[in-house]
Amino acid sequence: MTTDPPHALPGDTLYGSDPAGLIWGFQFAEPEGPAQAEAALLAVPVSSTQARQWLAEHPDTEDAPATTGLLWLHFNLANNATERWLRDHAELPEAFFESLRGGLNSTRVERVEQVLLAVVNDLQFDFFFEPTDTATLWICLNRRLLITGRRKPLRSIDQLRVAVRDGEPVRSTADLLAQLLRHQADMLVDLVRRATLQIDDVEDQLLAGRLNHKRSRLGAMRRLLVRLQRLLLPEPAALFRLLQHPPGWMADLDVQDLRDATEEFSVVLRDMVSLQERVKLLQEEVAAQINEQTNRSLFVLTIVTVLALPINLIAGLLGMNVGGIPLADHPHGFLIVVSIVLAFTIIAGWVAFRRRDDGG
Repeated sequence: MTTDPPHALPGDTLYGSDPAGLIWGFQFAEPEGPAQAEAALLAVPVSSTQARQWLAEHPDTEDAPATTGLLWLHFNLANNATERWLRDHAELPEAFFESLRGGLNSTRVERVEQVLLAVVNDLQFDFFFEPTDTATLWICLNRRLLITGRRKPLRSIDQLRVAVRDGEPVRSTADLLAQLLRHQADMLVDLVRRATLQIDDVEDQLLAGRLNHKRSRLGAMRRLLVRLQRLLLPEPAALFRLLQHPPGWMADLDVQDLRDATEEFSVVLRDMVSLQERVKLLQEEVAAQINEQTNRSLFVLTIVTVLALPINLIAGLLGMNVGGIPLADHPHGFLIVVSIVLAFTIIAGWVAFRRRDDGG
């Protein structure tokens, strides 16, 4: 059974969510008092019942007032009731539900008429440097409503929840999306920093001549970085189309914030590419050291075989149980045979070492 971290909202009982599939919800409204155009919207937690009432009272129509606040609902898609609730109350486009049935795709943000759809791959909450510790977050937003959903607890979305709960300024749903991307970029910076420390440790031990199965550690790290780069890098074509032709309800500041967030994201991913190259070089160095050790072992085995060849050959010949064995009746036959064996052994050793020196 999948559950959220201990700081989930009270009342979460089924798969980390309420019976409607809602994990948490926030309603954002302007502060009361004199007009404060630059003031941030205030976040108030809401239940699925309150969210249903708010959606019924604030339909997303072109003639609706612009100052009715925002709503952010985060759902657990592992709850079978989630999709039914969204179809009944959220009026989301069919493209969003089709994306839920897709596989694990690369990160993308695209426009569908006046709605933004996003698929964001993120690290799981209990991430522990394993390539499989990633999962997908599905996002749908218009000018008043932000819907997010996941099947496994994720880190970046929970960091955004904590920031909103603690009073992080929010202007719009697009601003929330940009903040989510920035939180994910910050998380990746921390991941790159931790991965760099691990690679530094491997490099130090490698330079000290202690391999100790570092090839497996480097291989796992490289697989992780390659997977994260493939999953987390936003698709440039869809993002370019969105930034060039945003929905009419998106303010210029929101478009710029989204562009800045994706650029920060790209910078972090470029750092990951550089780290991949460093891991690749370390793997090549480890492979070279292993090959060198193997060559030395093979050379020692070859020398032993060559040095043992004369005595084995002569012992085999003289050990035949037949007549006519030379030096059988000679008083110094043993010493003569030993001298011959030593002479052949010295010659064989000299030839073997000379070939090694010529090859080096």
